[in-house]
Amino acid sequence: MNRYLVIANQTLGADQLYDKVRACLAAGACTFHIVVPATPSTDNLTWVEEEAWAIAHERLDRALAWFRELGAAVDGEVGDANPLLAISDALRGDEFDHIILSTLPAGISRWLKMDLPSRVSATFGLPVSHIISEPDRHEAGS
Repeated sequence: MNRYLVIANQTLGADQLYDKVRACLAAGACTFHIVVPATPSTDNLTWVEEEAWAIAHERLDRALAWFRELGAAVDGEVGDANPLLAISDALRGDEFDHIILSTLPAGISRWLKMDLPSRVSATFGLPVSHIISEPDRHEAGS
């Protein structure tokens, strides 16, 4: 059984990510562990750590429900604001076969600006599927 580590934040509700989850489920028995890095909001010049954690928890709760609606066995956690540290923490606590990394498109993605897909692949030595998604469709207008 394949165990997937999913790393996403603003794209957790995106169709592109759910298409990937559906494909994984169709390929055979698997489980998912979602990590939502508690990254600061870009809406304000200042941010409060508690606010970032609250937003990440809301996104995680919605994602857990959506994954379960797809029939996936899933659990998750809010992680460090630094996505590399969040991944490292998750890998320290469990073993995974594959990492699914969902980012915003180039130009607006902070994770792409830090070359996160390449860094994750080089650092952790696991296969990485990089999904480029629009922001969570359920957050429009919120």
